[in-house]
This record gives sequence, C-alpha cells and structure tokens, in this order.
Amino acid sequence: MRFKIFSHWKPVLKSLLALTLVFTLILGNAHSAFAARSGGRIGGGSFRAPSRTYTAPSSGYRQPGGYYPGGGYYPGGGFGFPFLFPLFGFGGGFGGLFSILIVIAIANFLVRSFRNINGGEDFGSLESGNPKVSVAKVQVGLLSQARGLQSELNELALSADTSSPVGQAQVLQEATLALLRHPEYWVYGDAEAQSTPLALAEAKFNQLALAERSKFSQETLSNYNNQLRQASPQAALTGEGESELLKPSGEYLVVTIVAGFQGDIKLPKINSSEDLSQTLRQIGSMSSDRLLGVEVLWTPQAEGDTLTTDDIIANYPELKLV
Repeated sequence: MRFKIFSHWKPVLKSLLALTLVFTLILGNAHSAFAARSGGRIGGGSFRAPSRTYTAPSSGYRQPGGYYPGGGYYPGGGFGFPFLFPLFGFGGGFGGLFSILIVIAIANFLVRSFRNINGGEDFGSLESGNPKVSVAKVQVGLLSQARGLQSELNELALSADTSSPVGQAQVLQEATLALLRHPEYWVYGDAEAQSTPLALAEAKFNQLALAERSKFSQETLSNYNNQLRQASPQAALTGEGESELLKPSGEYLVVTIVAGFQGDIKLPKINSSEDLSQTLRQIGSMSSDRLLGVEVLWTPQAEGDTLTTDDIIANYPELKLV
C-alpha cells in the first residue's frame, strides 16, 4: 500500500525537484549579478630610497699646511688635534698616538650624533638605502546616505594631480578630510600598520591594494599616477532589467586608504568612532616628504550601484562596528 502511494506521488516529487533546481539557478545568477560592484581608485607613488646627504661641519678658520714644532707635516684645512697637542707639550710618539685616539673618539661621537638626528635609524640601513617603511590600511564603512562623500571622491579623482608627491599628499589629505566631515554616517572601521624594510614595502603596499581592488567587478573611475580612466558601468552593476522584488537596497559605502610612509608609525585599534577619527587625522597629517605611495579606493562608485549588509559580511569581515 505504501509503495503504491509513493509510486503515485513520484512524478509530482520529480516535478517539484526540477522546479527547485530551476529557481536555484535563477536566484543564483541574480545573486551573482548583484555581487558585481563598481569601484573608484585614486593614487600614485614611487617606493624609492630617500636621498639623504650629510655635510660635516667646517671650521671658520683655515690655514695652509706646514710642519709641527716637534716634527712631522700637518695638512691644511683648519685646526687639527695633531697640531694643537704638541703645543701643550705632547711631543714625540706619545703625542701622535694620543691624537689618533682623540680623533677616533670624536668620529664615534659624530656617528652617534648622526644616528640621533635621523630619528634613531640604523646608520648601516641608511647607507644601504633600505630604511624602515610603514604600510598602513584604513577602512571606513558608511551608510549609503553619505552619497555626498561619493561625489567628493569622484570629483577628486577627476581633478587630482597624482604624478607628484605633493599631489599624492593632497589626495590623502582631501580623502581623510572628506571622511572626517561625515562622522554621522560612520558604521564600521578598521586600521592596521606594518613596519617593513623599504625593499619589501612596495610589494606589501601592492598586496593590500590589490586585495581591495579584487572586490570590484569593474573599476569605473581611476586616476593613478595621473592616468585617468573612466568606464561605463555594465548592466549587472546598475541592476538594469532586474525585477524590483529581486533588487537589493543599497545600504553602505566602503572607503579604503592604503599608504606607505617613511619611518615607523603606530595606529590605534579601532573600537570606537574616536579611535577612527584619531587614525584618520594621524595619516591625513603626514607630510609629502614622508609619503611614498597612496591609494584611495571606494565602492560603490557608479550611480545606482548598491552595497548590502551581505556584501559587507562577505567581503569586509575585518570591519568592526564603531
């Protein structure tokens, strides 16, 4: 009896299974279409060793070379310890040895002073052209009502000079200032800074930037090293032709700043809006002579594109509520 009932309902079950598979494929394709995101990009930079020169202080008095009173020739160019000490009675071999020791002590003092002047950096690393560099990443998730910020970033990308350190520093300052002007829309935040030798800094910088760019299906606006590129968003980005019932509502805007700086910087852990404000002010105030590279990335960029809560959870799991 049970077997007959199962045989009777078997065609119906097959039809329901087929319909389920069809709807799964349709909804899966719709989700893939909505997962497409437009993105904007501004930045530039060159990770090169800073040129630092050191000029030893010169004496105001110079005199030609001559002979010491106790014997021996001294070169010209100013007062020398081998010249002075024989006058005070240190003649002969003892005077020469004592003068050498004094010169060595002064040389060590100058090396230590030079290290202190350069912020405690290792003198050997400066000579090798491989000083310490900090690569920082700051992310802010905002409510979609902050469309004014999106417009500011679009205008900045169209007008910024990203080919020079001064222009790149201006991009960093304008981007952080735009974020600081909209604290009422902040929802999420995150920040990190890693110290690395200059030889490895560019690779780390590119790694962070590429990870964020890979979350875009299309870069619809880009100005990198003064190469401006614009693209019309694809239909999947704007949701053209999709049912209003299936179309998700846009909820968020995510802005990411990746920057490389000379020296070591420490960023606070983001646990509140105050932490996020402090971090933005810290990186935005960096001078152009310390900035090695910067990328400002934001999504969505195209008008009509959306970023939902599911997108935030899937693509930005490191963001924390502020």
